[in-house]
Amino acid sequence: MARPKALISWSSGKDSAYALNEMMRAGEFDIIGALTTVTETFGRVSIHGVRQEILQAQCEAAGLPQRIVPIPYPCPNEIYEARMGEAVAKAVADGVTHMIFGDLFLADIRAYREQKLAGTGITAVFPLWERPTDALARAMIASGLEAVLATVDLKKMPAEFAGRRFDAALLADLPDGVDACGENGEFHTCVVAGPMFSRRLTVATGERVERDGYAYCDLVME
Repeated sequence: MARPKALISWSSGKDSAYALNEMMRAGEFDIIGALTTVTETFGRVSIHGVRQEILQAQCEAAGLPQRIVPIPYPCPNEIYEARMGEAVAKAVADGVTHMIFGDLFLADIRAYREQKLAGTGITAVFPLWERPTDALARAMIASGLEAVLATVDLKKMPAEFAGRRFDAALLADLPDGVDACGENGEFHTCVVAGPMFSRRLTVATGERVERDGYAYCDLVME
């Protein structure tokens, strides 16, 4: 029997990458693409600020066709939901029955995703849901996943964390109250290597900029 078709909701970061890895290991789904919102104003992955050329390299290394959802900046919620609705409709037309998310414990985010997919024929899948994040962060690192902090919330962490590697030293240095996986939005990452990739991406850290309360480290393909 053919496996059900699925898309991975791909943020360019460690949680979606590790969720992909878990689903690839399980072999339950035929994962046919990576769905990513890209802020067309900047040509970067939304929220994470990762350049599209790195996103493309990630998807190539994972063997996943890209499904880009372009959104403006700033993006009113009605435009976001309309663009995502179009992407979901295309996925349904392509026979997709499941969407994989890397969410960890934010119940409101999960409920929102499930609500928006209700009635479409696509079921949301959360392979990392409610795993203790301290242990999960260490499991990610132990698996060979390598990532760099691309974005830091300046209300919660110093700007100097942007551009640091996601490793044991980083976990030891996180300020009190910061989740080990950054699930409360403290930081966002860009994955450069791991068991879900066929090759390591060669990425250099560039300029660090601060905008709208966040510090962004510009990551550049070498």
